[in-house]
Order: sequence, then C-alpha cells, then structure tokens
Amino acid sequence: MKMSVSLATALFSSALVAAIEPVRAQSAGSYPARPVRFIVPFAPGGGTDIVARTIGAGLSELWGQQVIADNRPGASTLIGIDLTAKAPPDGHTIVLATTSYGINAAWGKKLPYDALRDLAFITQAASLDFVITTHPSLPARSVKEFIALAKAKPGALNYGSPGSGSGSHMVVEKFQMLTGIKSIHIPYKGSAPALTDLIGGQTQYMIVTILPVAPHLKSGRLRALATTGPRRSRLLRDVPTVVEAGVPDYVTTSWSGVMAPAATPADIRDKIYRDVLKVLAMPPIRQRLEADGGDVVGSTPDEFTALIREEIATWTKVIKAAGLRPE
Repeated sequence: MKMSVSLATALFSSALVAAIEPVRAQSAGSYPARPVRFIVPFAPGGGTDIVARTIGAGLSELWGQQVIADNRPGASTLIGIDLTAKAPPDGHTIVLATTSYGINAAWGKKLPYDALRDLAFITQAASLDFVITTHPSLPARSVKEFIALAKAKPGALNYGSPGSGSGSHMVVEKFQMLTGIKSIHIPYKGSAPALTDLIGGQTQYMIVTILPVAPHLKSGRLRALATTGPRRSRLLRDVPTVVEAGVPDYVTTSWSGVMAPAATPADIRDKIYRDVLKVLAMPPIRQRLEADGGDVVGSTPDEFTALIREEIATWTKVIKAAGLRPE
C-alpha cells in the first residue's frame, strides 16, 4: 500500500521524538539559549540541505530550541562559510560544510576567511559515494573499457559537472590524473541541467553523487560503471568500486560536516559535538540518511581536522597536476 507523504512525515517525526525523549533529560547547561541558525551553503532541496534539515530536526528536539536551516547558496559555498566564520562565536550559528571546503582552500586564491583557523571543525556527519555514470550509447561497459576508449580517442569524450571547481568536476580531474586519460569538461549551472544533457546524449559521462542519478540508472537511461567509495554502495550493490575495477588509488567521497566559528567556547563546541553524535545514532535519523545513500560517520573533532588537512593537500595536488586555474 502506498503511504502518503504527510503520513510518512508524521511517522518519521513520531519515531524521532520517541528516540530522543530518553536522552533529552540528560542534556545540561544553558546552551542553546535561543534558536540556532544552521547555515546550508546550497539551495534548498539538494543533498546537503536534506542532511542539514535531518540533523537539525534531531537537534531541535534534543535541545528544546529551534534549529533553523538558513540556505545561503553561491560562490561554491564561500558565502555560507564566510557568514559562519564571521558570526558571533556563541554556538548559535553553525554550518554544514562539504567537500567544496577543501577544494576552495586548495585553489590558492585569497578566501574571505582562513580555512584552517577561522572555523572550528566539530564532526564529519556523513559521507556519500560518487558514481561513474555514462550514457548508454557509449560502448564501454566497465571502467577498464572506459579508460581504453578514452586513451584511444584523447579529448573525444566530454563530461558535465555542476560547475568549474565543483566536487563533481574535481573528482573527474582526480580520476584523469590517476588513469592518464583526458576528456573535455563542460560546466553547467547546477547538477540538474548537467544530468539532462547526459541523459540526452549531449555529454558522454559524469562522476556524480548517487542520489540524483539512481532513478535514471534504474530506468536504463544511464549506466553505472563503478562507485568511488571504499566499499560497494548499499544502493548499487551490483556495481563495483573503482578500486575493484582496477584503479587502486582512487577512493573519494562527498562529505558533509558541522563547523562553527573558531572562537566558539570549547564547552559549547563539545556539547554540539556530543549532541550531533546522539542525533546521528538515532534510528530514524540514521535510516533517513542511509536511505539517501549516505554513510553516517560522526568523527571526532581531531579526526575531522585531519580530514580537512588531507582534503586540502589532495585537491592542491589534483589542481596542480591538471593545470587548473581559478575562474
């Protein structure tokens, strides 16, 4: 029997409240004293927005204060990140940063904030695999065949992305760096038009997160060659990873993590960290994120900081190897 959206939402909310009630009484301290602004540096409706709103709903119940998603898209997340870096450091402004954070820092251009000093890295909340996706007309049916085809016809293949410097763009550049292939980048203003042209055959491939392409893979309008995570995706269990397909050093994921202004007091940062982990451990939250193809992480602040440093180093190497220049 098909469940209505309103009924599904009500059931999700009821389950969430039931999961939270046992831990609410354990929360202590005066923070938060008022509603918390959760900045989302993307437009509403995308994957990052869904993750932020899901976590925010759990924190709202846990804290007894509203956690309000504040969408501030633009400039490859720089607008939302900068707003957070310059917000009062009292814990009432946090942000859900993504892979773009490390990419922006790797370009070497002057940012309106210091990527390693102006934000406190609280926890990596989740990760999401990319998938190498091709138009069915492309004769390659495996990564090995795809690489051979690209090498036989250098520059003949083109790929779309949501824009220059986007995560989807950079993971292709990383793939090209490791495999020695060369194809033509076609930047679009967002994932939707890039996918539309891929489905229409105007481009030959994309490396994109799984969620937006899953329906097209199921219908046969697009083909999946491999996923990019360390293990097979639960949404695409029959599709090998890129490592399994023969590119041993290619593991890359799209991550999202909670950050706050760097000067936020340590005890408040610690409370946000502990409470985000409580939320991520709740079955309704975990199930919602996993249903969208994500993996719940919940890293420590030190682990998250190490990831940021590693990401900046990785994308700096990719940008230099590809000879890319900031626009």
